[in-house]
Amino acid sequence: MPTRLNSATAQPYVLGLFRMVVGLLFACHGAASLFGVLGGAAGGGTIDAGTWPGWYAAVIQLVGGGLVLLGLGTRPAAVICSGSMAYAYFKVHQPNALWPMENGGEASVMFCWAFLLLAFAGSGAFGLDRLLARRTSEREQSAPERQAPVAA
Repeated sequence: MPTRLNSATAQPYVLGLFRMVVGLLFACHGAASLFGVLGGAAGGGTIDAGTWPGWYAAVIQLVGGGLVLLGLGTRPAAVICSGSMAYAYFKVHQPNALWPMENGGEASVMFCWAFLLLAFAGSGAFGLDRLLARRTSEREQSAPERQAPVAA
């Protein structure tokens, strides 16, 4: 008899897909800014290496987005990504106007909250974190228990 898919059983899979999409989109922003691919940085080119805060933000986007996409170190990577987007919103967008619709900060706000969700909810299904944890646990369970030598 096939099992029915309900919200409780689907949740890790939907969360895993959400994580992968958010991570991929974030990594694409970083790649565009650093390497000029996918349309390049805001001006159509790349960001000069080491410039504050743009270059550092792009590195966080590329590396953090890649880690979140793969589900490797998802929680700490998501915290850093969320913080970088909060910084971007309050330092770059919010001084121009109060609301994200007015100041062009919708993407920063959405990424900030999406990564905050992932920081608390975890990686869901399909993540390397789960795969590595499962392998480690299987290895520990299958290893013969070592016994201390018996003193004679």
